[in-house]
Amino acid sequence: MKRGKKYLEKQQLVDKNALYDTVDAIDLVQKTSYAKFDETVEAHIKLGVDSRHADQQVRGTVVLPHGTGKKVRVLVFAKGEKAVEAEAAGADFVGAEELVTKIANENWFDFDVVVATPDMMGAIGRIGRALGPKGLMPNPKTGTVTMDVKKAIEEIKAGKIEYRLDKTNIIHVPLGKVSFGSEKLTDNFNTLMGAVVKAKPAAAKGTYLKSVVIATTMGPSVKVNAAKITG
Repeated sequence: MKRGKKYLEKQQLVDKNALYDTVDAIDLVQKTSYAKFDETVEAHIKLGVDSRHADQQVRGTVVLPHGTGKKVRVLVFAKGEKAVEAEAAGADFVGAEELVTKIANENWFDFDVVVATPDMMGAIGRIGRALGPKGLMPNPKTGTVTMDVKKAIEEIKAGKIEYRLDKTNIIHVPLGKVSFGSEKLTDNFNTLMGAVVKAKPAAAKGTYLKSVVIATTMGPSVKVNAAKITG
């Protein structure tokens, strides 16, 4: 891949063979930011598990103490009192079958997270093939299928994120914006890693944290010393 001049300049700041302590890595990744916009700082965590086996899945949610810096648009599938509750809690879109139809017919996806009451899951099943690949399908395990829609919305708006393995056994998640500064980014990183370490499957063998890398949207990767992360 051909890299631009600014990227190559910032890459010179990073020792690609070094494993940095968390604080040093977060300080460095901010220095490598060069885009004109406020870049997102991302974490990429490779785990020593095999996602093809059900007993080695790693998936969950965590509320980052300082959020992600991104305005999250929440769609809630609910009826009656629960729909009123969702609107009052700040949901961006609230509806029932009419929203299912809108997504199915118009390929409408102007939202980031979907919350649903259990009674709506039958109707949502019609668009499961559309929501699933985008990671938008509500799931009881992540707290997005619930009768407590108020709590779900408030947590999501406050910075709740989902982490899950991809097919290569890597978790990709945002940690916040470069503008957050070192302290807030470190808080978010430690909170995330604590959740991932706690979620270690009993069936996992050998080294659990294979590698931990952080990077800005446009910048070079910085390797974190995974051996010093205890959760």
